[in-house]
Amino acid sequence: MDSFRRDGLTFDVRDAGPADGEPVVLLHGFPQDSTAWDRVAPALHQRGLRTLAPDQRGYSPSARPRGRAHYRLRETADDVLALLDAAGLGSAHVVGHDWGGIVAWALGAWHPERVRTLTALSVPHPAAMARAAATSDQALRSAYVGLFQLPVLPERLLLAGNGAVLRRVLRRGGLPDDAVERYVRRMREPGALTAALAWYRALPWSGRDPVGTVRVPTLHVWSTGDAFLGRAATEGTARFVDAPYRLEVLDDVTHWIPELAAARTAELVTAHVRG
Repeated sequence: MDSFRRDGLTFDVRDAGPADGEPVVLLHGFPQDSTAWDRVAPALHQRGLRTLAPDQRGYSPSARPRGRAHYRLRETADDVLALLDAAGLGSAHVVGHDWGGIVAWALGAWHPERVRTLTALSVPHPAAMARAAATSDQALRSAYVGLFQLPVLPERLLLAGNGAVLRRVLRRGGLPDDAVERYVRRMREPGALTAALAWYRALPWSGRDPVGTVRVPTLHVWSTGDAFLGRAATEGTARFVDAPYRLEVLDDVTHWIPELAAARTAELVTAHVRG
């Protein structure tokens, strides 16, 4: 399958690997798209796993509804359920990075019957994140979230000079130039950046549906070079998982784990899926 539909929206999806392999859903974050998994997915295919990597709401050109309420966490989680339904899957292994990781946490808490295993790259459990914001430097690390919720200003700032600011931020994080250019090009599509930022602007709606305890086997991968997500929230995550849980720490890797630690990510996901 190369697409699926929900509520009149059409989502692009990359469905690849052995058709009879264990299904693994790969959820990207901001400002990525499904190409974030371009180095991870082939390694999973070599290990006999099938991958389904959608361009999520706001990133697929035909799935950019207007209005921030359309981007609350309940909607983005239900998009993944629609993907599973379209693929004829009762459940799948779910891997998410950044915002995709938050969707993965929500699915593990709200729909454990649809999640065989959960792998969250970078992002801690949302409740651990909230606690850490009050007790550590996490609030400072997350200051950009408040900026991204402002109207108009973030778009003007990030896309100034044909995306020069966004390009510079991504390069400072260590992303290779080809990935930087792909993501900047996508964000320069009409309405794309506004739709992607709507995930942040929908936080007041998302907060009405707290992510509770996760009851599926969980792997959490965090990197010491992550400028946005600190150790306090990471170490506080285990208390919100009532199932086998493992924390894997990658040294000297920045926030962009799928692109910068693809081989190790594939190894960890494979072991978690088969475990």
